[in-house]
Amino acid sequence: MAWERQTAESDSISGDRRQDRRYQLQLDLKWKLIRRRRVLDTGTGQTLDLSSGGILFDAGRPLPEGLNLELAVTWPVLLHNVAPMQLVVYGRIKRCSGRHVAIQTIQHEFRTTGTTPDHRGGVVSPNRPPALLSSRAILGALNKL
Repeated sequence: MAWERQTAESDSISGDRRQDRRYQLQLDLKWKLIRRRRVLDTGTGQTLDLSSGGILFDAGRPLPEGLNLELAVTWPVLLHNVAPMQLVVYGRIKRCSGRHVAIQTIQHEFRTTGTTPDHRGGVVSPNRPPALLSSRAILGALNKL
């Protein structure tokens, strides 16, 4: 009986130990490789999966572990069914396997892109600051997908 309990405990440890729910979404993104506040490289890619704790994405090429990244992910939900949004994530590269890069999220925020007509029929100025949205509102929309 004790052996069965020990085996069951070790089986649960060897599995996926991530605490955050992972969403298998393929979303377009732009990335910036940053070191000491300087942009070293940029590129485009696509998410493979994401959670509140990190993102796995295809960067198109290997990236060095340990450096910081800024990702601008195209979000699939419009704000008020009008304005396109993006998820901006700041994180650190934790691992890289070929073109696939995993980052740990340090900070994130949702922004409107400001490139489509607003609700009054006018065009949103690109110089206008983007709207910041609450994580709760965004997660609610994500769970409806």
